[in-house]
Amino acid sequence: MASKNAHHATGWAAGLIAAAVVSKSGAAGPYYLWSALSLCAGVFGGTAPDWLEVAWWTRARKLWITHRTLTHWGVGWLALLAVSYHFLGVHPWAAISFGFACGGLMHLFADWPNPLGVPWIISRHSLNWWNSGRCDALIVGAAWIAAAVLVDHVWFHSAYGLRLLHAF
Repeated sequence: MASKNAHHATGWAAGLIAAAVVSKSGAAGPYYLWSALSLCAGVFGGTAPDWLEVAWWTRARKLWITHRTLTHWGVGWLALLAVSYHFLGVHPWAAISFGFACGGLMHLFADWPNPLGVPWIISRHSLNWWNSGRCDALIVGAAWIAAAVLVDHVWFHSAYGLRLLHAF
């Protein structure tokens, strides 16, 4: 499991990815409102699999579901991403659910290298690369590199990525 700070940082990267995809699909709305809201939803989605497990309706605030079960299920997050992407440009609220799904998937990608793993389809799968809380900088760096590449491609038509490749 990545740390809480790593999930926040990767959530920002996921929000940026979502905002770029929403604007590219033509669903940004007036003054890019839906793109901005998808960015915010991506930040919230980056921590969602963990806070969705908490029983907010009780004083004890204990978990109502075992950690890394239903809220960390990859198929559910992928389905939300696919359905919300399908409705981008059709229904304005799809941009928010798309951002939320991007953040949720980014959370799962950050938890995947941990030995506990993530339930992608039926059972848990782990990359088994390192223990919890280790290599957070690597996870955050990879998320932000992915965001930078996608944003460069969508908003800047790969202008900066090609310049970087020509430098080498």
